Amino acid sequence: MGSWAAAPWRLAGCSGLRRASRRAYSSLAGGGERAARLSDLLRSSERDGAPGEEAAAARLERHPPREGTVLLFPGQGSHFVGMGRGLLRYRGVRDMYRLAEKVLGYDLLSLCLEGPRAELDRTQHCQPAVFVASLAAVEKLNHRQPDVLESCVAAAGYSVGEFAALVFAGAMDFAEALYAVKVRAEAMQKASEAVPSGMLSVIGWPEANYKFACLEARRHCESLGIENPICEISNYLFPDGRVIAGHLQALKFLQENARKYYFTRTKMLPVSGAFHTQLMEPAVEPLAEVLKCIEIHKPLICVYSNVDSKKYMHSKHIRKLLVKQIVSPVLWEQTMHSVYERKQGTEFPYTYEVGPGKQLGAVLKKCNLKAWRQYSHVDVSKDEEVTET
Repeated sequence: MGSWAAAPWRLAGCSGLRRASRRAYSSLAGGGERAARLSDLLRSSERDGAPGEEAAAARLERHPPREGTVLLFPGQGSHFVGMGRGLLRYRGVRDMYRLAEKVLGYDLLSLCLEGPRAELDRTQHCQPAVFVASLAAVEKLNHRQPDVLESCVAAAGYSVGEFAALVFAGAMDFAEALYAVKVRAEAMQKASEAVPSGMLSVIGWPEANYKFACLEARRHCESLGIENPICEISNYLFPDGRVIAGHLQALKFLQENARKYYFTRTKMLPVSGAFHTQLMEPAVEPLAEVLKCIEIHKPLICVYSNVDSKKYMHSKHIRKLLVKQIVSPVLWEQTMHSVYERKQGTEFPYTYEVGPGKQLGAVLKKCNLKAWRQYSHVDVSKDEEVTET
C-alpha cells in the first residue's frame, strides 16, 4: 500500500476476528500459505515506506495552515457504478481490493466497476465499497502528490467515511476496519428492512423550524396508529440544509406540508432506512461487539467525530463514539466549523476529498466559502492528468 500509512497496518484483534479472517481466506487454493501472504499485505506500507515511528513523527510535525492539508472522506450515497476505475494503475490498489474480497466474501471490485446498480445500492455492499474506494483514492493521491499526505494535519469522514479517516490516521488496521464496516453495514441493512423508513433531504428558509416540523410529523403518525414513531434530524449538512429521517409516513407528511414549515425543497434520498436515528438501535450491539475485537490506537493526526464534532482523544473514545454514531445525527456542519476554525486573517489549508463523488466539496462551499476555495477532488472514475480543482 504506500508510504502514506501512519503506522504499520496490523492484523490483530481478538481470536474470534482472527478466526473469521482465516475462514474468509480458507477458500483460497494454498490455504495457510496464501493467508500468510495476505496478512503480509497489511504490513506492506511498513516495507515500502518509512518505518512507523518515522512516519508518525512526520505526521505530527507542525505545518503553517496553507502548507498543512485536510482530507475529507465521503459516506454512503456518494457511490456509483464505475467507481475505482481510475485507481487500478496505482501500486497497492488491486491488493486492497483482493484483500477486501477475502474479508467480505464477494468480489467488491467487480461490483464497483460493473454493478448491477441495485446490488451496489444495498447498504451491506455500498458502505464497504465507499470505504475501500476512499482509501484507494488516498493511494492515488500518494502517488501523484505525496507531499499532500506528508503534510496532512486533520481528517474527517462522513458516517462510514469516519472509518476510512481513522485508518488513514493510523488508528485502525485496514482489514479490521473493513470487517467492522461489513458488520455495521449488514446490521444497518437488517434494521432498515424491519421498519418502512427513509431519509428526506430538506433545504429551508432561515425561519424554518425543523424540530417543530418533526414533532408534528410524529403526531401525525400517532394519529395513524403508529406506536413510538420516529422523525428527527439525522444530518446537519450546512446552514438551512438538513436530512430528516424516520417512518415513511412522517416523511410523506413533511413533503405534503413543506410550505407550512418553510421548506424550499424536499427530496427523498435513495437509501433503505432511517440511518442515524433510533430505528438503527438493532445495529448497535453487533458493531459494539466487533469493535471490542479490534485494536484501536490514538490517531496520529486530528480526526473529528460525527457525534460531537470534536477530535478523537483515545481508543476508548473512538469505540464509544463509533457505536453511538449509528443512532446519533451526523453533525457535519459543526464538524466543518471545528476543522476550519482559525483566527481572522489566517490562511485556510488545502482540502482534498478522497473517494467517490464531490458532495462533501459542495457542502463545504455552503459551510465555508473561503475554505472551499482551497478544495480539490481526487477522482476515482478516471485518471486525469492533473488533480482536479
